[in-house]
Amino acid sequence: MNFQRTPFSEVEYAARLTKTRQAMEAAGIDLLYVQDPSNMAWLTGYDGWSFYVHQGVIITHDSAPHWWGRRQDANGAIRTVWMEDSHIHGYADHFVQSTTRHPMQDLAERIKSIGKEDVRIGVEMDNYYFSAKAFQTLLTELPNAQFLDATALVNWQRTVKSEEELVFMRRAAKISEKVVDGLLERVEVGIPKNEVVADLQRDLILGADGHWGDYAAIVPLLPSGSDAAAPHLTWDGRPFQKNEATFFEISGCYRRYHAPFCRTIFLGEPSDFLKRAEAALVEGLEAGLDKARAGNRACDIANALAAPLEAAGIERGARCGYPIGLSYPPDWGERTISLRPEDETVLEPGMTFHFMPGLWMDDWGMEITETILIKDEGPAEALCDRPRKMFVKP
Repeated sequence: MNFQRTPFSEVEYAARLTKTRQAMEAAGIDLLYVQDPSNMAWLTGYDGWSFYVHQGVIITHDSAPHWWGRRQDANGAIRTVWMEDSHIHGYADHFVQSTTRHPMQDLAERIKSIGKEDVRIGVEMDNYYFSAKAFQTLLTELPNAQFLDATALVNWQRTVKSEEELVFMRRAAKISEKVVDGLLERVEVGIPKNEVVADLQRDLILGADGHWGDYAAIVPLLPSGSDAAAPHLTWDGRPFQKNEATFFEISGCYRRYHAPFCRTIFLGEPSDFLKRAEAALVEGLEAGLDKARAGNRACDIANALAAPLEAAGIERGARCGYPIGLSYPPDWGERTISLRPEDETVLEPGMTFHFMPGLWMDDWGMEITETILIKDEGPAEALCDRPRKMFVKP
Protein backbone atom coordinates (compact mmCIF):
# COMPACT_ATOMS: atom_id res chain seq x y z
CA MET A 1 0.00 0.00 0.00
CA ASN A 2 1.28 3.49 -0.81
CA PHE A 3 -0.44 6.27 1.11
CA GLN A 4 2.33 8.78 0.42
CA ARG A 5 0.85 9.37 -3.03
CA THR A 6 -2.69 10.06 -1.78
CA PRO A 7 -4.09 13.30 -0.34
CA PHE A 8 -5.42 11.60 2.80
CA SER A 9 -4.15 9.23 5.48
CA GLU A 10 -4.39 5.45 5.64
CA VAL A 11 -6.84 5.78 8.54
CA GLU A 12 -9.06 8.03 6.44
CA TYR A 13 -9.28 5.64 3.50
CA ALA A 14 -9.83 2.67 5.80
CA ALA A 15 -12.79 4.44 7.42
CA ARG A 16 -14.29 5.26 4.02
CA LEU A 17 -13.96 1.68 2.85
CA THR A 18 -15.55 0.38 6.05
CA LYS A 19 -18.54 2.71 5.70
CA THR A 20 -19.00 1.67 2.08
CA ARG A 21 -18.84 -2.03 2.88
CA GLN A 22 -21.38 -1.62 5.66
CA ALA A 23 -23.72 0.09 3.19
CA MET A 24 -23.10 -2.70 0.67
CA GLU A 25 -23.97 -5.33 3.26
CA ALA A 26 -27.15 -3.51 4.21
CA ALA A 27 -28.16 -3.37 0.54
CA GLY A 28 -27.29 -7.02 -0.10
CA ILE A 29 -24.43 -6.19 -2.48
CA ASP A 30 -21.47 -8.56 -2.83
CA LEU A 31 -19.51 -6.51 -5.38
CA LEU A 32 -19.87 -2.79 -6.01
CA TYR A 33 -18.80 -1.22 -9.30
CA VAL A 34 -18.29 2.54 -8.84
CA GLN A 35 -17.96 4.66 -11.98
CA ASP A 36 -18.63 8.14 -10.57
CA PRO A 37 -15.16 9.81 -10.54
CA SER A 38 -15.93 11.61 -7.27
CA ASN A 39 -16.64 8.28 -5.57
CA MET A 40 -13.59 6.72 -7.20
CA ALA A 41 -11.39 9.49 -5.81
CA TRP A 42 -13.01 9.37 -2.37
CA LEU A 43 -12.39 5.63 -2.05
CA THR A 44 -8.96 5.31 -3.68
CA GLY A 45 -7.40 8.73 -4.26
CA TYR A 46 -7.58 8.38 -8.05
CA ASP A 47 -7.41 11.76 -9.76
CA GLY A 48 -7.25 12.32 -13.51
CA TRP A 49 -9.18 13.85 -16.41
CA SER A 50 -10.14 10.45 -17.76
CA PHE A 51 -13.85 10.28 -16.94
CA TYR A 52 -14.77 10.71 -20.61
CA VAL A 53 -13.99 7.01 -21.09
CA HIS A 54 -15.27 4.06 -19.09
CA GLN A 55 -13.42 3.53 -15.82
CA GLY A 56 -14.30 2.50 -12.32
CA VAL A 57 -13.42 0.99 -8.97
CA ILE A 58 -14.44 -2.52 -7.90
CA ILE A 59 -15.22 -2.92 -4.20
CA THR A 60 -15.62 -6.33 -2.58
CA HIS A 61 -15.85 -7.44 1.04
CA ASP A 62 -12.67 -9.49 1.02
CA SER A 63 -9.86 -7.53 -0.65
CA ALA A 64 -8.54 -4.06 -1.41
CA PRO A 65 -10.36 -2.14 -4.16
CA HIS A 66 -9.46 -2.72 -7.79
CA TRP A 67 -9.01 0.27 -10.11
CA TRP A 68 -10.04 -0.42 -13.71
CA GLY A 69 -9.81 1.85 -16.72
CA ARG A 70 -8.11 2.68 -19.99
CA ARG A 71 -4.59 1.28 -20.15
CA GLN A 72 -2.91 4.66 -20.60
CA ASP A 73 -4.84 5.96 -17.59
CA ALA A 74 -3.59 3.06 -15.47
CA ASN A 75 -0.34 5.03 -15.32
CA GLY A 76 -2.28 7.80 -13.59
CA ALA A 77 -3.76 5.29 -11.16
CA ILE A 78 -0.28 4.01 -10.31
CA ARG A 79 0.61 7.57 -9.34
CA THR A 80 -2.51 8.47 -7.35
CA VAL A 81 -4.24 5.48 -5.71
CA TRP A 82 -3.25 3.82 -2.45
CA MET A 83 -3.65 0.22 -3.60
CA GLU A 84 -0.84 -2.06 -4.77
CA ASP A 85 -0.09 -1.95 -8.49
CA SER A 86 -1.49 -5.48 -8.81
CA HIS A 87 -4.92 -3.96 -8.13
CA ILE A 88 -4.65 -1.59 -11.12
CA HIS A 89 -6.03 -2.93 -14.41
CA GLY A 90 -5.99 -1.27 -17.83
CA TYR A 91 -7.98 -2.26 -20.89
CA ALA A 92 -6.66 -2.11 -24.47
CA ASP A 93 -7.24 0.99 -26.56
CA HIS A 94 -9.23 -0.86 -29.22
CA PHE A 95 -12.16 -0.77 -26.76
CA VAL A 96 -12.23 3.04 -26.74
CA GLN A 97 -15.18 4.50 -28.68
CA SER A 98 -15.52 1.31 -30.72
CA THR A 99 -18.70 0.23 -32.49
CA THR A 100 -17.72 -3.44 -32.47
CA ARG A 101 -16.64 -4.01 -28.86
CA HIS A 102 -17.20 -2.36 -25.48
CA PRO A 103 -14.96 -1.76 -22.44
CA MET A 104 -17.51 -3.52 -20.23
CA GLN A 105 -16.52 -6.76 -21.92
CA ASP A 106 -13.08 -6.31 -20.38
CA LEU A 107 -14.58 -5.34 -17.01
CA ALA A 108 -16.66 -8.52 -17.05
CA GLU A 109 -13.48 -10.55 -17.56
CA ARG A 110 -11.86 -8.80 -14.60
CA ILE A 111 -14.87 -9.62 -12.44
CA LYS A 112 -14.70 -13.24 -13.55
CA SER A 113 -10.98 -13.35 -12.74
CA ILE A 114 -11.70 -12.60 -9.07
CA GLY A 115 -14.48 -15.19 -8.95
CA LYS A 116 -17.41 -12.78 -8.69
CA GLU A 117 -19.27 -13.47 -11.92
CA ASP A 118 -22.34 -14.97 -10.19
CA VAL A 119 -22.82 -12.62 -7.21
CA ARG A 120 -25.03 -9.63 -6.48
CA ILE A 121 -23.39 -6.67 -8.22
CA GLY A 122 -24.27 -3.07 -7.44
CA VAL A 123 -23.92 -0.46 -10.19
CA GLU A 124 -24.58 3.29 -10.18
CA MET A 125 -27.41 3.16 -12.70
CA ASP A 126 -28.29 6.86 -12.58
CA ASN A 127 -25.19 8.98 -12.87
CA TYR A 128 -23.47 10.95 -15.59
CA TYR A 129 -20.83 8.35 -16.37
CA PHE A 130 -22.63 5.00 -16.67
CA SER A 131 -24.40 4.47 -19.98
CA ALA A 132 -27.28 2.28 -21.08
CA LYS A 133 -24.87 0.48 -23.41
CA ALA A 134 -22.51 -0.20 -20.51
CA PHE A 135 -25.28 -1.80 -18.47
CA GLN A 136 -26.59 -3.78 -21.42
CA THR A 137 -23.11 -5.17 -22.07
CA LEU A 138 -22.64 -6.22 -18.45
CA LEU A 139 -25.98 -8.03 -18.52
CA THR A 140 -24.86 -9.93 -21.59
CA GLU A 141 -21.36 -10.74 -20.35
CA LEU A 142 -22.35 -11.69 -16.77
CA PRO A 143 -25.62 -13.63 -17.23
CA ASN A 144 -25.35 -15.37 -13.84
CA ALA A 145 -24.95 -12.17 -11.84
CA GLN A 146 -27.79 -10.30 -10.17
CA PHE A 147 -27.56 -6.54 -10.72
CA LEU A 148 -28.79 -4.08 -8.10
CA ASP A 149 -29.16 -0.31 -8.33
CA ALA A 150 -26.42 1.24 -6.16
CA THR A 151 -26.98 4.83 -7.30
CA ALA A 152 -25.69 7.24 -4.61
CA LEU A 153 -24.75 4.42 -2.23
CA VAL A 154 -21.21 5.82 -1.90
CA ASN A 155 -22.43 9.43 -2.16
CA TRP A 156 -24.42 8.98 1.05
CA GLN A 157 -21.29 7.81 2.87
CA ARG A 158 -19.64 11.11 1.94
CA THR A 159 -22.21 13.42 3.55
CA VAL A 160 -20.39 13.87 6.89
CA LYS A 161 -16.94 15.32 6.29
CA SER A 162 -13.89 14.27 8.26
CA GLU A 163 -11.52 16.77 9.81
CA GLU A 164 -9.05 16.02 7.01
CA GLU A 165 -11.67 16.89 4.41
CA LEU A 166 -12.67 20.09 6.19
CA VAL A 167 -9.07 21.32 5.99
CA PHE A 168 -9.33 21.12 2.19
CA MET A 169 -12.75 22.78 2.11
CA ARG A 170 -11.50 25.69 4.20
CA ARG A 171 -8.66 26.16 1.74
CA ALA A 172 -11.18 26.16 -1.10
CA ALA A 173 -13.21 28.77 0.78
CA LYS A 174 -10.20 31.09 0.98
CA ILE A 175 -9.86 30.81 -2.79
CA SER A 176 -13.56 31.65 -3.20
CA GLU A 177 -13.08 34.77 -1.08
CA LYS A 178 -10.12 35.82 -3.23
CA VAL A 179 -12.20 35.43 -6.39
CA VAL A 180 -15.09 37.53 -5.05
CA ASP A 181 -12.65 40.22 -3.90
CA GLY A 182 -11.20 40.31 -7.42
CA LEU A 183 -14.63 40.58 -9.00
CA LEU A 184 -15.55 43.54 -6.81
CA GLU A 185 -12.37 45.26 -7.93
CA ARG A 186 -12.56 44.48 -11.67
CA VAL A 187 -16.23 44.51 -12.68
CA GLU A 188 -16.99 47.88 -14.27
CA VAL A 189 -19.28 49.23 -16.96
CA GLY A 190 -17.72 48.62 -20.37
CA ILE A 191 -15.35 45.82 -19.33
CA PRO A 192 -15.90 42.70 -21.50
CA LYS A 193 -17.08 39.70 -19.54
CA ASN A 194 -14.45 37.36 -20.96
CA GLU A 195 -11.68 39.62 -19.65
CA VAL A 196 -13.11 39.46 -16.13
CA VAL A 197 -13.50 35.67 -16.38
CA ALA A 198 -9.87 35.35 -17.52
CA ASP A 199 -8.73 37.09 -14.34
CA LEU A 200 -11.26 35.12 -12.29
CA GLN A 201 -9.87 31.81 -13.56
CA ARG A 202 -6.35 33.00 -12.85
CA ASP A 203 -7.31 33.72 -9.24
CA LEU A 204 -8.92 30.27 -8.97
CA ILE A 205 -5.81 28.46 -10.17
CA LEU A 206 -3.24 30.59 -8.33
CA GLY A 207 -5.09 29.82 -5.11
CA ALA A 208 -4.83 31.59 -1.77
CA ASP A 209 -2.84 31.56 1.46
CA GLY A 210 -0.08 29.51 -0.15
CA HIS A 211 -2.39 26.76 -1.43
CA TRP A 212 -2.81 26.21 -5.15
CA GLY A 213 -6.19 26.05 -6.81
CA ASP A 214 -7.71 23.15 -8.73
CA TYR A 215 -10.20 23.41 -11.61
CA ALA A 216 -13.78 23.68 -10.42
CA ALA A 217 -16.44 21.16 -11.40
CA ILE A 218 -18.61 23.95 -12.86
CA VAL A 219 -17.36 26.86 -14.96
CA PRO A 220 -18.11 30.42 -13.78
CA LEU A 221 -21.74 31.44 -14.32
CA LEU A 222 -22.45 35.17 -14.69
CA PRO A 223 -25.64 36.24 -16.49
CA SER A 224 -26.62 39.90 -16.34
CA GLY A 225 -29.85 41.91 -16.41
CA SER A 226 -32.81 39.97 -17.77
CA ASP A 227 -30.48 37.08 -18.64
CA ALA A 228 -30.02 36.53 -14.89
CA ALA A 229 -33.45 34.89 -14.98
CA ALA A 230 -31.55 31.88 -16.39
CA PRO A 231 -29.29 30.36 -13.72
CA HIS A 232 -26.84 28.47 -15.91
CA LEU A 233 -25.56 30.91 -18.54
CA THR A 234 -21.80 31.34 -18.78
CA TRP A 235 -20.00 34.30 -20.41
CA ASP A 236 -19.39 35.96 -23.75
CA GLY A 237 -17.48 39.00 -24.98
CA ARG A 238 -20.18 41.58 -24.28
CA PRO A 239 -19.28 44.35 -21.83
CA PHE A 240 -20.96 44.86 -18.48
CA GLN A 241 -23.80 47.40 -18.75
CA LYS A 242 -24.98 50.27 -16.57
CA ASN A 243 -28.06 49.58 -14.43
CA GLU A 244 -27.76 45.81 -14.59
CA ALA A 245 -27.24 43.22 -11.91
CA THR A 246 -24.89 40.30 -12.55
CA PHE A 247 -24.68 37.31 -10.25
CA PHE A 248 -21.43 35.38 -10.12
CA GLU A 249 -21.66 31.71 -9.28
CA ILE A 250 -18.14 30.46 -8.57
CA SER A 251 -16.28 28.05 -6.34
CA GLY A 252 -12.75 27.81 -5.15
CA CYS A 253 -11.44 24.28 -5.42
CA TYR A 254 -8.54 22.62 -3.62
CA ARG A 255 -7.66 19.00 -4.46
CA ARG A 256 -11.17 18.50 -5.85
CA TYR A 257 -12.90 19.94 -2.73
CA HIS A 258 -15.22 22.88 -3.35
CA ALA A 259 -16.65 25.83 -1.45
CA PRO A 260 -19.25 27.47 -3.75
CA PHE A 261 -19.83 31.15 -3.09
CA CYS A 262 -22.14 33.46 -5.06
CA ARG A 263 -22.53 37.20 -4.94
CA THR A 264 -24.42 39.75 -7.05
CA ILE A 265 -22.94 43.03 -8.32
CA PHE A 266 -25.16 45.90 -9.50
CA LEU A 267 -23.61 48.62 -11.66
CA GLY A 268 -25.55 51.84 -11.07
CA GLU A 269 -28.45 52.45 -8.72
CA PRO A 270 -30.72 49.45 -8.11
CA SER A 271 -34.48 49.87 -8.06
CA ASP A 272 -36.41 49.84 -4.83
CA PHE A 273 -37.84 46.48 -5.90
CA LEU A 274 -34.36 44.91 -6.15
CA LYS A 275 -33.42 46.39 -2.79
CA ARG A 276 -36.52 44.82 -1.21
CA ALA A 277 -35.69 41.49 -2.87
CA GLU A 278 -32.14 41.71 -1.52
CA ALA A 279 -33.39 42.45 2.01
CA ALA A 280 -35.83 39.51 1.90
CA LEU A 281 -33.16 37.17 0.55
CA VAL A 282 -30.63 38.14 3.21
CA GLU A 283 -33.28 37.81 5.93
CA GLY A 284 -34.13 34.35 4.61
CA LEU A 285 -30.46 33.37 4.51
CA GLU A 286 -29.97 34.43 8.11
CA ALA A 287 -33.11 32.53 9.17
CA GLY A 288 -31.98 29.44 7.29
CA LEU A 289 -28.53 29.55 8.83
CA ASP A 290 -30.09 29.68 12.27
CA LYS A 291 -32.10 26.54 11.47
CA ALA A 292 -29.08 24.77 10.03
CA ARG A 293 -28.33 22.95 13.27
CA ALA A 294 -27.55 19.35 14.12
CA GLY A 295 -30.79 17.53 14.86
CA ASN A 296 -32.92 19.77 12.67
CA ARG A 297 -33.99 18.66 9.19
CA ALA A 298 -33.06 19.77 5.69
CA CYS A 299 -36.62 21.06 5.22
CA ASP A 300 -36.29 23.32 8.26
CA ILE A 301 -33.65 25.37 6.42
CA ALA A 302 -35.82 25.63 3.31
CA ASN A 303 -38.92 26.65 5.26
CA ALA A 304 -37.04 29.32 7.21
CA LEU A 305 -35.73 30.81 3.98
CA ALA A 306 -39.15 30.80 2.33
CA ALA A 307 -41.02 32.82 4.95
CA PRO A 308 -39.47 36.28 4.38
CA LEU A 309 -39.35 35.74 0.62
CA GLU A 310 -43.06 34.92 0.50
CA ALA A 311 -43.79 37.94 2.67
CA ALA A 312 -42.04 40.03 0.01
CA GLY A 313 -44.11 38.43 -2.76
CA ILE A 314 -41.26 36.26 -4.07
CA GLU A 315 -41.96 32.58 -4.69
CA ARG A 316 -39.12 30.21 -5.47
CA GLY A 317 -39.84 26.91 -7.20
CA ALA A 318 -36.41 25.37 -6.72
CA ARG A 319 -34.57 23.73 -3.86
CA CYS A 320 -32.27 26.07 -1.96
CA GLY A 321 -29.22 23.92 -1.42
CA TYR A 322 -27.39 20.62 -1.68
CA PRO A 323 -24.37 18.85 -0.17
CA ILE A 324 -20.94 19.72 -1.54
CA GLY A 325 -17.38 18.51 -1.12
CA LEU A 326 -15.27 16.42 -3.49
CA SER A 327 -16.52 16.63 -7.08
CA TYR A 328 -15.66 16.41 -10.76
CA PRO A 329 -17.42 17.96 -13.78
CA PRO A 330 -20.18 18.49 -14.59
CA ASP A 331 -21.44 19.19 -11.05
CA TRP A 332 -20.05 20.13 -7.65
CA GLY A 333 -23.06 18.76 -5.75
CA GLU A 334 -23.07 15.34 -4.10
CA ARG A 335 -26.57 14.42 -5.35
CA THR A 336 -28.07 13.18 -2.09
CA ILE A 337 -29.83 15.60 0.30
CA SER A 338 -31.80 18.58 -1.03
CA LEU A 339 -32.66 21.65 1.02
CA ARG A 340 -36.36 21.76 0.16
CA PRO A 341 -39.66 21.38 2.02
CA GLU A 342 -40.06 17.68 1.17
CA ASP A 343 -36.65 16.53 2.45
CA GLU A 344 -36.72 15.47 6.10
CA THR A 345 -33.11 14.26 6.30
CA VAL A 346 -31.77 14.96 9.79
CA LEU A 347 -28.75 17.25 9.83
CA GLU A 348 -25.56 15.89 11.38
CA PRO A 349 -22.35 17.61 12.51
CA GLY A 350 -19.82 17.63 9.70
CA MET A 351 -22.34 17.91 6.86
CA THR A 352 -21.51 20.63 4.37
CA PHE A 353 -23.96 22.33 2.02
CA HIS A 354 -24.11 25.01 -0.59
CA PHE A 355 -26.97 27.04 0.87
CA MET A 356 -28.06 28.34 -2.51
CA PRO A 357 -31.31 30.34 -2.53
CA GLY A 358 -30.89 31.83 -5.99
CA LEU A 359 -33.72 34.02 -7.25
CA TRP A 360 -34.43 33.46 -10.95
CA MET A 361 -37.55 35.36 -11.87
CA ASP A 362 -39.09 36.15 -15.27
CA ASP A 363 -36.77 39.02 -16.15
CA TRP A 364 -34.25 39.36 -13.33
CA GLY A 365 -32.08 37.27 -11.04
CA MET A 366 -30.00 37.47 -7.88
CA GLU A 367 -27.71 35.10 -6.00
CA ILE A 368 -26.31 35.52 -2.49
CA THR A 369 -25.16 32.14 -1.19
CA GLU A 370 -22.94 30.44 1.38
CA THR A 371 -21.08 27.20 1.84
CA ILE A 372 -22.06 26.05 5.33
CA LEU A 373 -20.86 23.49 7.86
CA ILE A 374 -23.23 21.89 10.36
CA LYS A 375 -21.62 22.19 13.79
CA ASP A 376 -21.85 20.05 16.93
CA GLU A 377 -23.77 22.86 18.60
CA GLY A 378 -25.33 26.09 17.46
CA PRO A 379 -26.10 27.39 13.97
CA ALA A 380 -24.11 26.46 10.88
CA GLU A 381 -20.76 28.05 10.13
CA ALA A 382 -20.34 29.90 6.84
CA LEU A 383 -16.92 28.87 5.51
CA CYS A 384 -16.50 32.11 3.53
CA ASP A 385 -16.41 35.48 5.26
CA ARG A 386 -17.63 38.32 3.06
CA PRO A 387 -20.62 40.67 3.47
CA ARG A 388 -23.93 38.97 2.81
CA LYS A 389 -25.46 41.49 0.39
CA MET A 390 -25.82 42.69 -3.18
CA PHE A 391 -22.77 44.83 -3.94
CA VAL A 392 -23.53 48.15 -5.63
CA LYS A 393 -20.95 49.97 -7.75
CA PRO A 394 -22.17 53.42 -8.97
